[in-house]
Amino acid sequence: MSYDGLHIAAFESRRAGEMTSLIERQNGVAHVSPSMREVALEKNPDAVDFAHRLITARIDVVILLTGVGTRHLVTLVERHMDLERFLGALSDTTTIVRGPKPLAVLKELKITPTHVVPEPNTWRELLQVIDQHVSVAGQVVGVQEYGQPNPSLIAGLEARGATVVPVKVYQWELPEDCRPLEANIRAMIDGTISVALFTSANQITSVLATAERMGVGLQLREAFTGLVVGSIGPTTSERLRQAELPVDFEPSHSKMGQLVAESAQVAAAVLDRKRSVVAALAARPARDSSADKQQPWYDSLMMRAARGESVDRTPVWLMRQAGRYMREYREIREKTTFLELCKNPALCAEVAITALNRLGADAAILFSDLLPILEPMGMELEYAAGEGPVIHNPIREPQDVDRVLELQAVDSLHYVMETVKVTRAGMPAHLPLIGFAGAPFTLGSYAIEGGGSRNYLFTKTLMYRDHGAWDELMSRLVRGITLYVNAQISAGVQMVQIFDSWVGCLSPNDYQRYVLPHMQALFAGVASGVPIIHFATGNPALLPLMSEAGGQVIGVDWRVRLDTAWDAIGHQRGIMGNLDPLVLMADMSEIREAVADVLNRAAGRPGHIFNLGHGILPQTPVDNAIALIDAVHELSQR
Repeated sequence: MSYDGLHIAAFESRRAGEMTSLIERQNGVAHVSPSMREVALEKNPDAVDFAHRLITARIDVVILLTGVGTRHLVTLVERHMDLERFLGALSDTTTIVRGPKPLAVLKELKITPTHVVPEPNTWRELLQVIDQHVSVAGQVVGVQEYGQPNPSLIAGLEARGATVVPVKVYQWELPEDCRPLEANIRAMIDGTISVALFTSANQITSVLATAERMGVGLQLREAFTGLVVGSIGPTTSERLRQAELPVDFEPSHSKMGQLVAESAQVAAAVLDRKRSVVAALAARPARDSSADKQQPWYDSLMMRAARGESVDRTPVWLMRQAGRYMREYREIREKTTFLELCKNPALCAEVAITALNRLGADAAILFSDLLPILEPMGMELEYAAGEGPVIHNPIREPQDVDRVLELQAVDSLHYVMETVKVTRAGMPAHLPLIGFAGAPFTLGSYAIEGGGSRNYLFTKTLMYRDHGAWDELMSRLVRGITLYVNAQISAGVQMVQIFDSWVGCLSPNDYQRYVLPHMQALFAGVASGVPIIHFATGNPALLPLMSEAGGQVIGVDWRVRLDTAWDAIGHQRGIMGNLDPLVLMADMSEIREAVADVLNRAAGRPGHIFNLGHGILPQTPVDNAIALIDAVHELSQR
């Protein structure tokens, strides 16, 4: 595999020639434009003061972040004081180098650093080295900076009790000749460029600043959605995401050669994927209600009930109807992890359609999970064996909300859209497909707690202590969920369900203050004409507020009688539910009796969709689930 003639933009400065050769070696057309230059600070009293403090033993730890900066510092010191004395003091001080480049400079100076930060050489690994080997509490730490400060590193050091002395020895400036950079920006906008490679975080700043100066900032940002964007490593990726730009590829090691060689292997496939998602969304920017009426699924029982129309019998489907209680699902799960399954459209479609056909339900639901949307928003998600989903970088403090990235596009969730298309194509045309997403409170709680929770301690602490941070988190999630749900609709789902599985931990007053306005914003943003099921569990007292928030159908759990719930919701909305999932562990006669009770409480009123009050449990006998479906079909005949 190679670039196969694709045009590749890169922004390397000092190693521009080497980058050009690497791209051409992979059969790419190289467009390499220097994007910045390091300019030493001629008058730098702060750096001279740092050197004096080091010599007089008033600096306890020195952190060297870049090779260029280390060289500039040595040159500056040599002009103002005895260099050998400075180097001797540096040798006697605890030194930490961020990676191979400052290490190489120290070796030239015959200094062995105390610690070398391992790959990928980011500030996170640097802090890990400190936690493992160096106590900085009460220590004065000198930090040789990049061309600009690293707030995360400084905050991490200060949180560990250090007094930080920043040492700035150079600054970034644009190239003296910006014409090649400007030409590259125009080539990205006009579609000539297919791949953009970034080897440093500061290149991103330079490219965006130049585009703004040219008056094409918005056009460039739009162009990035159709490019394959390669990043040399986590620091550069973080800067891209902070700039609300996509990151499509990182190499296995943060090396320029591996960035080029490994991106060449995947560029064509990633480019096709991104373009197909963009084309699919552009082809169906909004629901055409007149066209929908011609579709076989439009007058299905599910769609009619969701619209509040009369039906011949009550439609029924089951939450988690494709799940571990089914042998077919278990056989697939034995061969793959859950997250890998969620990212395999063919397998996801298979388990969804198998469940639909096996049960005889009146709708299929997209097979996926609530949490993968959090990955492109900056959360490190893992499905740990025996523990369920784990977020490794949870939000705990108000300032952590700034780490939550805006979901700018859905190409990073392309596998979900492909699952929609494959499932829709493989299921009966007269039945609807339900898409879904987590609600902002539930997703936010996962991101804050880092996993499951009994008392939502961290969530409520942040919610109560900093209203501004809470509202900002909810707003970012609402914008991302809205984009995600509308993309599912464009890809081919007929209705959507919003799961607020954890919101039942709130009182009505807290729901009204901290959740209601955000749910209203979410429902207002979903494509018109698409029925929405608004489901929550755990607190029937929230039902009137849920109805106020929105959704054509309100999903309720088993903790309230269905007729009582419908009265609380208001009969202007439909209702979904609400059999206790554990009833399916009973014998057949008990199941039929419980089904009849729910149906009797609905009283044949238009707008009822039968479901469980939550998902099917793994221990449920499949035959009992089938018996439930059959009982609803039989007992609800009008």
